[in-house]
Amino acid sequence: MNEGAVIYEDEVLLAWDKPAGIIVHGDGTGARTLTDVVSDHLAAEGRGGVRPQAVQRLDRETTGLVLFSLDAATQPALDAQVAGHAMNKTYLAVAAGRVPWAERVVRSPVGRDRHDARRMRVCRPGQGRPAETRLRRVAEADGRTLLVVTLVTGRRHQIRVHLAELGHPIVGDALYGGPRSAAGLMLHAWREELDHPVTGERLRLETAWPTRLSPARPEGL
Repeated sequence: MNEGAVIYEDEVLLAWDKPAGIIVHGDGTGARTLTDVVSDHLAAEGRGGVRPQAVQRLDRETTGLVLFSLDAATQPALDAQVAGHAMNKTYLAVAAGRVPWAERVVRSPVGRDRHDARRMRVCRPGQGRPAETRLRRVAEADGRTLLVVTLVTGRRHQIRVHLAELGHPIVGDALYGGPRSAAGLMLHAWREELDHPVTGERLRLETAWPTRLSPARPEGL
């Protein structure tokens, strides 16, 4: 089974390229998690006493960059960046249909769907939690659109819900009405920028280009 690979590692941080089909944290079923994978990687390096803590999480079928804290003393600095939106996280998504706009900002609140515990939903103003997603069209082919997506907030299923609201659900996202895809959910956490919690250096972490979303990387990305 593909368990992904390390993208960046030092004494306090580790970034991992997560494959589809694995959860980040335990869900009570005993299934192997990405945290287990990272723990095994650290143990193989002689760092078995380090307990990795995921700074964010991705859905089971979403691929891409997951950041782990390796040091309890510096984790609050990372958590503060997440809470204050100082981390810039960029996703790639393949949406159904040809979108009629070059750029779009969606600010619809997001909350739980009372009729289906698996789902989130767009809420009326004053309900749910504030959510902002920035979308940019970069390529079109075969009635599908490749988007660069920037998360300003990080609500559960935010990108999936907002694109479904626009009438362009993510390809492979059956939960929100997306068309079927043999390649699975076409959503990938591609790039992240953050301040290193020790040095203050601005880090730009990036996974390899996901060819399942687009065979070639568009110019300018």
